[in-house]
Amino acid sequence: MGRLMNLEYGESLPEHCRRPDSIPVMGSNGIVGYHDEALVKGPAIVVGRKGSVGEVNWVDKECFPIDTTYYVENRQPSSTLMQFLYRLLQLAKLDQRRDPGAVPGLSRNVVHSLQTAIPGRPEQQKIADCLRSLDEVIAAQGRKVAALKTYKQGLMQQLFPREGETVPRLRFPEFRDGPAWRETRLNSLGELVSGLTYSPNDVRDSGLLVLRSSNVQNGEIAIDDNVYVTPSIKGANLARPNDILICVRNGSKALIGKSALIPEGMPPCTHGAFMTVFRASAPHFAFHLLQLASFQKQVAVDLGATINSINGSQLLKYRFIVPEKDEQKRVAELLSCLSSWIGAEFKKLATLKAHKKGLMQQLFPQPEEV
Repeated sequence: MGRLMNLEYGESLPEHCRRPDSIPVMGSNGIVGYHDEALVKGPAIVVGRKGSVGEVNWVDKECFPIDTTYYVENRQPSSTLMQFLYRLLQLAKLDQRRDPGAVPGLSRNVVHSLQTAIPGRPEQQKIADCLRSLDEVIAAQGRKVAALKTYKQGLMQQLFPREGETVPRLRFPEFRDGPAWRETRLNSLGELVSGLTYSPNDVRDSGLLVLRSSNVQNGEIAIDDNVYVTPSIKGANLARPNDILICVRNGSKALIGKSALIPEGMPPCTHGAFMTVFRASAPHFAFHLLQLASFQKQVAVDLGATINSINGSQLLKYRFIVPEKDEQKRVAELLSCLSSWIGAEFKKLATLKAHKKGLMQQLFPQPEEV
């Protein structure tokens, strides 16, 4: 690759030295601010050197890459398109080529030494145009998913009472003259089911699936990063459809309180000791209670400065404002319908990304085929 491009160092530009304007300031994971002066002309390719090591960013306009990045200098502009270099770098798996030193980083010498092959400029243009069109479709689908999530968040703020109130701002017609909502604790809505403690000796290639925090993705159960134990293991509480899986202990505080409903059709499964299951009489309504900001506030209070867990007895004491059962059902039906829509659109987005990945593998030769 060193014959096609040079990776040049970005320059230091601390936040207090930036003069806000229209020029994007590029860090290792994308735009980190704006400035009134550019370091490189556009279009530009910016590669994460430290921080988000190996992240490859395309910028249509002039920009200012900072000192945690490299920017690409095209050594053969008459025969090599910048868009094609961008795709080559995307395929190079630079995040896996970091120097594992005290401060992990990406050496440009490693990138320059990589072997690659390129077609003529007309074929480069065809490939670049094809992938750019696909990127635009993926971006549009991503915006759709983001808009639906924002809409749902706003709707939930209307459907549930604000802090200190007992009546929501938006109510179904049949309940507008109904009673105010009442405060209750989580333990009045269901019960907790403890997780399984297991050892490495219990792990198998197949058997009883153990659900962990990695299986909670975007409010749904993802069957990707799986761990199995022997089905005869003692202490396993089998999950049921509509159980709510909750992360109660994790190295990352951001994951504490994240939850997902266990769907129908799951293989036999239990959950690990860092998780708990809430088994509710109205599971879909209870699940949406756990998505509220008021729930996250209570979690944050329990976590404190250093503790990355919440215990079951404390969790059951969490307080919520809830309506009568008929209104719970209507609220849950609406939000569940919207969640299903979001889930379907998110799967479309994932499919598009997988299609792009497969397409790039077809459009570019593998290293042994160079």
